[in-house]
Amino acid sequence: MTHAAAPGDEFMMRDTASHPAAYAPAYKTSVLRSPRNALISLQQSLTEVTAPVFRPEELGPLDNDLIMNASKDGLPIGERIVVHGYVRDQFGRPVRNALVEVWQANASGRYRHKKDQYIGAMDPNFGGCGRMLTDENGYYAYRTIRPGPYPWRNRVNDWRPAHIHYAISGDGWVQRLITQMYFEGDPLIWACPILGIVPSEEQIRGLIAMQDTSAFVPLDSRAYRFDITLRGHRATLFENFVQGAKA
Repeated sequence: MTHAAAPGDEFMMRDTASHPAAYAPAYKTSVLRSPRNALISLQQSLTEVTAPVFRPEELGPLDNDLIMNASKDGLPIGERIVVHGYVRDQFGRPVRNALVEVWQANASGRYRHKKDQYIGAMDPNFGGCGRMLTDENGYYAYRTIRPGPYPWRNRVNDWRPAHIHYAISGDGWVQRLITQMYFEGDPLIWACPILGIVPSEEQIRGLIAMQDTSAFVPLDSRAYRFDITLRGHRATLFENFVQGAKA
């Protein structure tokens, strides 16, 4: 089942000039997959303006609870947090029934993946991934453990700031967004080579979740607010605009 397209339905074209340059030598692992030629904008067809429809019954009851959904014999280690926000379209309207998928490292900065060989400890009770659907107002929320930073082999002493990966599927494939969320007050943000290729400080701040004291769970969890805009002038930036897909 897919979202139906209205006659003449088409999304606003992306302003690719506002995204990071595809070729970014400071972000070394992106170099070989960076297109060197200008991308070509094509008129959107039915393939681009429709997308799958997801049903609540397709998701598990703990899919949006990363604290519990991989727990085996206890609770995961680390700071408990709530992350919440709204998904909106290019005109500020709520995107209803959007699929929001998240994945992250654990509190020591290590992913549950066989290729992650960082010396940070594995947590047998933390899987690091979850998913949820937005409600009628475009609202989403989930519980998790605040991820730790970790070193990576870009330069000798580069560290990734604490972050959570996002993949959002909205009303059409051209709304598809893969990005990362960072945390307010993290000093590693401003030294990160990946974020260093983002054109402006304002755009970087659009990727930073702000602490939201109004959503704290007393004696349990702090909370962060992260709103997402799909396309348009206030769009949340891609993780790295090197895909070479249709604009």
